[in-house]
Formats: sequence, structure tokens, C-alpha cells
Amino acid sequence: MGMIRSLMIRLGLADLSAERDSISVMVLDDDTRRHRWFRKRFAGDFVDIAETVDEAKTLLSEEAYDAIFLDHDLLPHHYVSNDHQDFHNTGYAVAEFLFDNPELQRAATIIVHTRNADAAIPMVQKIRDSGRSVEYCAFPYLDLKIRNYWKR
Repeated sequence: MGMIRSLMIRLGLADLSAERDSISVMVLDDDTRRHRWFRKRFAGDFVDIAETVDEAKTLLSEEAYDAIFLDHDLLPHHYVSNDHQDFHNTGYAVAEFLFDNPELQRAATIIVHTRNADAAIPMVQKIRDSGRSVEYCAFPYLDLKIRNYWKR
């Protein structure tokens, strides 16, 4: 490395960014506006979108992903309350599916991106209990997380 380049790095003036290869992304979300949002954030990457728990289970069983984004609230009544017993229609069911299938998606970065923090915590804990790395990021902060993890 040249002396000028070394000096520029020390001063924070050098461009240290590197192009990354395309990644494979799976998103579980029922909001079509968010589908467009994810496709825009991951332009140039391979993006699969599941709107239902069953679609997500199929994709997770058949494909390998670098990044997995899971929403919790998939039906309109989930947006207003957690006082219901149909967890099989939420992102929590996908967390249980990953827990029950430890051989699937072991290397993926998993982010629970729901606005529903009360529901996100049990999802994160269930996935962590399966030995995977997972974190919760409220949707309004997700853009920054994506830019930090998968900079283009």
C-alpha cells in the first residue's frame, strides 16, 4: 500500500467500500407496501416474499437464505391486540417451525422486524433457543440496520 493511500486511510479520507455479491433474502410480511420497500432495499439481490406462514415454511424448507426477515402481525386483528389464540397465523409460528427444524437456515441472519415489540420478544427467544442468531429491529429502524449489514 502506498504512503499516500495509508495517510488517506488514517485521516478517514479513503473510500474503503467494497462491492458485495448478491445475497438471497426471504421476507415474511403481509403488507404489499413493505414488499416494495424490501425489494427496493435489496435491489440486485434475490428476494422471496411470503405473505403467510405456510408460504414462509415452504420457502424456508426449499431454499437457502443469507437473510431472513420475519414480521409477527400477519392478519388485521393482530395489529390491535395480542389477545387472541391464533398464533399459527403469526410470525411466531415460523419461529416455532425454525425451532422444530434445526437443520434449516443455520447460517442465515434473522431479523424480526415487527412494530409489535411485545410479540417480537417471544419470537426472538424461540429462535435463539434453537441455537440461531437473531435480533429484533423495529421496522422504522430497519433501513439503517440493512445499510449497516448489507452495504451496497
